[in-house]
Order: sequence, then structure tokens, then C-alpha cells
Amino acid sequence: MREEQFAARVRAAGARIFRVGGCVRDYFRGVPAKDVDYVLAGLAEADFRALFPHAERMGKSFPVYHVCVDGVRCEVAFARREVKTGRGYRGFTTLSDPSVTIEEDLFRRDTTMNAMAIELPDGMLHDPYDGRTDIAAGVIRAVSAHFTEDPVRALRAARQAAVFGYAVEERTLSYMRACAAELCCEPQERLLGELRRALAAPRPSVFFRVLEAADLLAVTFPEIAALAGQTQPAEFHPEGDALAHTYEIIDAAARETSDLAARFAALVHDIGKGLTPQEMLPHHYGHEKTGLDALAAWHARMPLPHAWRRAAAFVIRQHMRAPRLTHIGKIADLLLGIGASGLTMEQFGIIIRADHGTLPPYLAHGAAYLAAMQAVTGHDAPPACKGRAVGAWLRDARIRVLKKILLENE
Repeated sequence: MREEQFAARVRAAGARIFRVGGCVRDYFRGVPAKDVDYVLAGLAEADFRALFPHAERMGKSFPVYHVCVDGVRCEVAFARREVKTGRGYRGFTTLSDPSVTIEEDLFRRDTTMNAMAIELPDGMLHDPYDGRTDIAAGVIRAVSAHFTEDPVRALRAARQAAVFGYAVEERTLSYMRACAAELCCEPQERLLGELRRALAAPRPSVFFRVLEAADLLAVTFPEIAALAGQTQPAEFHPEGDALAHTYEIIDAAARETSDLAARFAALVHDIGKGLTPQEMLPHHYGHEKTGLDALAAWHARMPLPHAWRRAAAFVIRQHMRAPRLTHIGKIADLLLGIGASGLTMEQFGIIIRADHGTLPPYLAHGAAYLAAMQAVTGHDAPPACKGRAVGAWLRDARIRVLKKILLENE
């Protein structure tokens, strides 16, 4: 069914249909929409089902259907009002009936750029909160104090700032601060979902900077917040404390890789510095070990994807020693470890170069060196070599391969 046919059938039934949400926002941002969502007003659910008998109901507490429009499964929600009755995102009473208007539906939304609608079929814009002006100005602005009723909206605003490169205006920052108490009680998977999207942004640091400005960083990501004020030797870190350094590294990594596990590893490479005692500052001896403790605490609170944890643990352990190795056996073990970390050699090199400013030759050419070592397998071991002895032989044989390559390249 074409969108024109969909809209015509709705209008013929005496109802109104609107494009809403991200597709409208992205239209005025001048970027392609990922999907198209609709809001229906002025029609009873039973009448909708009679019009579209193949529509699949998705919503449990209020009517949301999937309808195939222009060959794509699209979400069609009934216009609704919401009343806050409890804590968190489940603490709402929802009313959806033919009397609810599009203006009421838009009022319950989080920010002005998400509170616009285009009515079909004529394309009339409904923009009661001037979202189009805020998009043009690059501003994230809450529609109203209702923003605070779902506390994860605070993370969503910070994430959108990172994704779109927009600024969060002061009143909205104050609403974000008001979300602190309820954020402590939110399901951690909701926070993880926003972190995942923020890490995919062009400048992930903006997400954390906005949370910091709204006094929410310690509430949501305490291991990152703990880096604030942790001074470092100025000759190595003119950018400032460990938090400023972390912001630099995550953005540098994001410029070179889209892989979320690699970006997360860059984000947490120095989280051990948040546990450094004040009397030790500006030095951070042993932060590789305390970093693993901080990562474990994060995972205990907010279960992290396995690929993220594996990559992060490897980078935390190795990021200080990787550029300084001279012993060929240790270099071989490091290169083989990268191969088992889930990171590519390029991704590991991106993090190390961002952290140290340069790469040693064995990392710059690490992919070729690792491939040459991995060309030797346990099947090449002498027939008399059995059991654990095969592993020892294999390591020695691979070290010999690496030593030969390094000598040839001197």
C-alpha cells in the first residue's frame, strides 16, 4: 500500500494521519530518515482494525500497530495523553481515544525537534513548540517540564547533542538535573542503550560532557565521573586531568573507527586513574590493575556486552606497556594477544596512537607480523612433540618467525 492510499483511507474514515518524530526532524535537518512513524487521531481502534485487518498490534498499554506502507513495516500509534502516576518510564497512565488531538500528543514528547508533525496528504507542518527554529539554531530544548517524567530523557538529550552536534539549552539542563533521583532507579539496560547510541556518535565525548554539565555523570557513569580532578603529569598531559584526557581519546578513536567495542575500550583505557589515591597524584602507578577493578564494578552494575569487556580489559592491561616493549618474546605475546582480544590490529593501534601520539614499528606493521606468526600452527610441530609441549613449541616457533622479520627490517 502506498502512503497516498494509506492516508486516503484514513481521511475517508473521518480521521487524521501524521508523519511524526525522527522522520520529520531529519527532514528539516536535511538528512535521510531511517524510518517513518505515523500518529493517527480521531479514529477508534475497532474502526482502524476494520480498515486495516492485516495490521499487527504491537503496543500493550496503548494502541501501536505495524502497517506495511510503501513496502516497509511502519509504526502507526494512536494519539495519546500521558499522566505521571509512578516512578520511571513505566509510571504513566495513558489515555488514547478519538478525542485526543495531535497537539496533545506532541505535548507529551521530550524535545521540540521531536514534537513536530506533518499532516497527510497535504503536508501541512504542525510545529506548536517551534522545533524547526531550534533545529536551525542547533539547540536541544525540552517541550515542557513533562521532560522530567521519564528520567532517561536526560540521557537521550545528551546523546542527541553528541549525534547532531547541538547544544542543550539551560532550562533543559535544569530539567535534566531534576532527573537524578529517578535515574538511580532506572533499569540499567535503558542506560546501556543510550550509551551504545552515544558511542556511535561522531563525538562521543559530548554525551559525557552534557551529563557532566547537568550533574548526572556521577549518577549514570560513576567510573567516568571519577576521572574528574585526577591530575596527571603536565609534561605528558597538557590537556588537563584524566577526564579531559579520556574525552580526547574517545573522540580521536571515533574519528578512525566505527567499531563500538574499540570505542568503548578507548573510553575506559584509563578508568583505573579514577581510583588513584589523592596522595599519589599526579602519578597513577598501577592504574592498569585498578582499571580492571573499575571495569568489573561497571559490569556488575550495568552488564556490558562481552565483546566490549574483552576488548576493554585487554586495552586496560596493555595500553601502557604496548609502546615500550623491546623483548621479542613479549612483543610476540602482545601481537598474539591482540588477535585474541576481539580487536583488529588497526583498532588497537588507533587507541595506542591516540593515547601516546605514535606507534612503534611492531604495532605499525603488526597485522603483517601477526599473520606471519599465525601461519605457523600446531600441525607443524615435530611428531615427537605431544600435549602441552606443542603449545611451548608453537610459541617458540612463532617468536623465531617474528625475530627473523624484525632483523630483516632493521
